[in-house]
Amino acid sequence: MAAAMLSALLGDNSELAVSSAGTHVIPGQPLSVRTRNALARHDLDAPWHRSHQMSAQDVARSALIVAMEPDHLRWIRRLHPQGASKAASLKRLANELQPGNVADLAKRVAQLGLGEVELEAREEVVDPGAGQQADYDKAADEISKLVDLLYSRLV
Repeated sequence: MAAAMLSALLGDNSELAVSSAGTHVIPGQPLSVRTRNALARHDLDAPWHRSHQMSAQDVARSALIVAMEPDHLRWIRRLHPQGASKAASLKRLANELQPGNVADLAKRVAQLGLGEVELEAREEVVDPGAGQQADYDKAADEISKLVDLLYSRLV
């Protein structure tokens, strides 16, 4: 959801490219019906999306890695330690990334000291998982607000 939302805000002419990768996925799966419905409430769709396991190549080409929960960040720190310094929760980034422009993004990310920051439970965006549509809608609403804040800090 976050990738679709941020991609829509950035538009086609952005200097930033958004991709989506997970920590424990079955590769190649499209969005669930509940996820599609939650995005539709925000006038969005992501027919291009297929689940993808985060790889070393994903980490290497990323200036910033946005996670939804501390467990995702722990996974990155364990399996892709080279990405720890550029990986943070959506909640942390929406509140702590200094506003600026794309050209200085790497510098602003480095200033956060993300590889050493203590991860906190408050950073979690609750995964609707096997929940009902209302759970997906609630998650989409929360993610949308956070993505709007992040967008304002990215560009």
